[in-house]
Amino acid sequence: MRTLISSAFVSLDGVVEAPGGEPGYRNSGWTFKDVEFLPEAFEIKEREQKEASAILLGRTSYEAFSPVWPDMEDFADYKLMPKYVVSTTLTEERLVTNWGETTILRSLDEVAALKETEGGPIIVHGSATLNRGLSDAGLIDRYHLLVFPLLLGAGKRLFSSSDRDTQKLKLVEHEAYANGLQKQVFDVVR
Repeated sequence: MRTLISSAFVSLDGVVEAPGGEPGYRNSGWTFKDVEFLPEAFEIKEREQKEASAILLGRTSYEAFSPVWPDMEDFADYKLMPKYVVSTTLTEERLVTNWGETTILRSLDEVAALKETEGGPIIVHGSATLNRGLSDAGLIDRYHLLVFPLLLGAGKRLFSSSDRDTQKLKLVEHEAYANGLQKQVFDVVR
């Protein structure tokens, strides 16, 4: 079984919306305009590209990343990696052609089936709505969180607000940085 890893930039109050400057959100760009950049705090992002064997995205994140990431040196390792987009509305004609193989999955059941295939870890970037659904369905195995020392209030959250049983996590890696950023890596306890 493949490991499904949720990777997120998250505020201390759980907001993940528009960390990179996406339009339409009051606090857009909070990862770079409000916290000093320290390269060592982002080491995990480079490691994720080396360790992952596939990327899983929701439609909104795919549409935000696919026009930009294929040509960015910072994301070069993702270019040829298989991509999976979970969407009920995305069509094949809307997929970019310069970012390697992309498969559209229509349901969380298809994600569960993907996890049963051979291969290495699958990394989820962005995709707030997808992350909440994956978590509620018990499909996430690990969280890679870069927690920013910010309270953003409103905005899409990483974690679901559904009424569910307690989900235990095991902290397997952590570090605090001089700019207040914290790396927290949790395995989901089953």
